[in-house]
Amino acid sequence: MGDQNAILRIDGLNVHYGDFQAIYDVSMEIIKGRVTSIIGSNGAGKTTLLNAIMGLIKPTGGTVTLCGNDITGMRTSKIVAAGITMSPEGSSIFEDMTIKENLLMGTYLPHARKRKKELLEKAFSLFPDLRDKSGQTASLLSGGQRQMLSIAKALMTDPQILICDEISLGLAPVIIKDIYNKVREINAEGMTIILVEQEVKRSLKNSDYSYILVKGRVVIEGVSGELPMEEVNSAYFGINKYA
Repeated sequence: MGDQNAILRIDGLNVHYGDFQAIYDVSMEIIKGRVTSIIGSNGAGKTTLLNAIMGLIKPTGGTVTLCGNDITGMRTSKIVAAGITMSPEGSSIFEDMTIKENLLMGTYLPHARKRKKELLEKAFSLFPDLRDKSGQTASLLSGGQRQMLSIAKALMTDPQILICDEISLGLAPVIIKDIYNKVREINAEGMTIILVEQEVKRSLKNSDYSYILVKGRVVIEGVSGELPMEEVNSAYFGINKYA
């Protein structure tokens, strides 16, 4: 640990739900401008970890720092204002609002409001389908379009870090491929991205660095393209020492 380019640091994080410990001494570094994957099966602790980062639950130990500033346990609204945003599992849209209204809801922060027109044009350029349907209510969108809107709305906060939580969930393979192409496009423009996924191969293929989370612990980490698949599969599927 200790990369000078780390924009987000998680050090020795522990999270409990009463007597049950869900996260054990998790440490991670999210490097600026990089796509980092957090991979784990159901029950691995991914959601708990994200909730702790976003201030939705308070850790019982350890710290989370953004650009050197301690944000551990800070209110979620302040964490978003500091520069971390999330497209949550199952998307996050206001179904009774139009697509354009949904996007503009993301510009509630003062610094984003100043760039409202620029951010809106950027969202429409990234997702042309949303431009074409900007006056329609979000309830009429397909599953893939809803996920695109959720990502675009998160980007409207003008963040430093975008967290994408299970963005492929329930979508057809061709749509998943398109969405991940967009994620790479967003990253190519300089956005730091955290991908949280269950699907191992897809996660490794679309990220620069990966952490494998098993039962609340980081058991493997490394450059995504260099991780030995035998060890990754052993960890992910609970084989041998990870059982």
